[in-house]
Amino acid sequence: MNVEPALRGIAGAFVLASVALGVWVSPWWFAFTAFVGLNLLQSALTGWCPMMWMLRKAGRRGEERPGRVPQR
Repeated sequence: MNVEPALRGIAGAFVLASVALGVWVSPWWFAFTAFVGLNLLQSALTGWCPMMWMLRKAGRRGEERPGRVPQR
C-alpha cells in the first residue's frame, strides 16, 4: 500500500473514532475531529502533511513523480 491510501484510511479511522468518542464519552473529542479536518485542509493548501511524513519514515512509499529522484 502506498502512502496516499494509507493516509486516507488513517484519517477516516481517526474521524470515525473521534466522532464515536464524542457521542459516547465526551463532547470534547469533537475537537480531535476538528483537528483532523484542519490538518487535511492545510495539507490540501500547502502540499505537506505530517502523517505522510511519518508514514514515509515508517517505510511506506509514495507514487513516483516524473522528473523526481526517489529518496531511498
